[in-house]
Amino acid sequence: MKRLISLLAVIGLAGITFAAKAPTHHSLRAEAMGNAHVALVDDKEAIYFNYAGLSQINRLGNYEKRPEQGYYPRNFIGDMRLNLGGAGPFESYFSTFNDVKNLQAMYQRASNAAVVACNDPFQVCQSSMNVLMDTLNSHPELINTLNSYDHKRLDMRIKMDAEMAFHGFGGAVWVDGQIAPYLDGGLILPYMAIDTFYVDAVVQAGIAYGFTDNFSVGLGGKIAKRQKVEAITMDVMNYNSLQDTLEDRYHDATDHIFDFNSVSIGMDIGALYQLTREFRVGLSVRDIYFKELAGDKFMPNVSAGFNYSPRFFNKNTGYARKFNFAMDYADAISDENNYKPLSHVNFGLEVEQNILAWPGYNNEIRALALRVSGGFKGGYPTAGIALEVLRFFTFELATWAEEQGYYTGQDEERVYMAEISLGF
Repeated sequence: MKRLISLLAVIGLAGITFAAKAPTHHSLRAEAMGNAHVALVDDKEAIYFNYAGLSQINRLGNYEKRPEQGYYPRNFIGDMRLNLGGAGPFESYFSTFNDVKNLQAMYQRASNAAVVACNDPFQVCQSSMNVLMDTLNSHPELINTLNSYDHKRLDMRIKMDAEMAFHGFGGAVWVDGQIAPYLDGGLILPYMAIDTFYVDAVVQAGIAYGFTDNFSVGLGGKIAKRQKVEAITMDVMNYNSLQDTLEDRYHDATDHIFDFNSVSIGMDIGALYQLTREFRVGLSVRDIYFKELAGDKFMPNVSAGFNYSPRFFNKNTGYARKFNFAMDYADAISDENNYKPLSHVNFGLEVEQNILAWPGYNNEIRALALRVSGGFKGGYPTAGIALEVLRFFTFELATWAEEQGYYTGQDEERVYMAEISLGF
């Protein structure tokens, strides 16, 4: 155990000089409960948070094989899932729509005033832009209309996953993409720009081995590729060349998509220890990449945490119930965006309840289950809900926030994501 901890510490310290965000898989179950998952990992999420948790699939919580540990097994054999999810800032969509209407009306009034002036022989004919500037000089309160339109980000995300996890083994192929166009009123001309556009594709797999009934370790490898496009700006002055601009950026993003020289290889290490039937602790070092990815270097993510699943809240009948409370100290050696210690603390809880089952079959025929979660991630609240039908179809909603500034509370980016999952 001491040797393992020493190895994790050395690997973690080796990455202190690195600084960039590694490819990140967004698990809606984990995000909904504050992303505190290093010690929970009782299903396929072990692939992303702590490979040691693969040793618990079809074991931890199996009432026949391990009755002292309380709640029901999530699946009879393992987890095999296909997931498709997307996200967008709905609040910004609505506010931006109103701002665009107001700004459009202001420019239209300036254009109408210019037309009237040019048709009147007793007035000096001037362009609509000059009229607008004169109007802003005469009515500085209109600057607020432009300011409300300034740098309106419209972050959009998409995720696609294919996952497979059994006792002691798991793997996944997943894609995470983000595009963040923004609108700006501009000093003279309004314009649109894109300051974030990337697609990460990752293939990963790993194993877990239990040295004892209570202690297990996990090891996994991954191959990752990142494709990104530099910022572009579009306004009415280059409107005629807009199509050429977009085509050029499209080729930038696709011409080298199969260039494997830009592929990076990484690894993850984890450990899990069951202290009691209700309490376990976990430690993981993830995103240990051996090569730059699209010019980015990554600092390993060193995280530790615990999970508490009180037996008196859990129920093992056909109408089973599961309760988890987890807390992590995440990304411990990174201070790129959050220099305060509490910004690394993630915690949350979840309650999963069977609301339609076949009594007498010890929960193996589960027709309908509901999961409700909540927590805090990096100082921001999280929440989520999931509905599972016949153990095959799952619909999930989750919201969390990511800090775009240097300290928690400076520049919140709220994410709302929905996901549909198919599989067993």
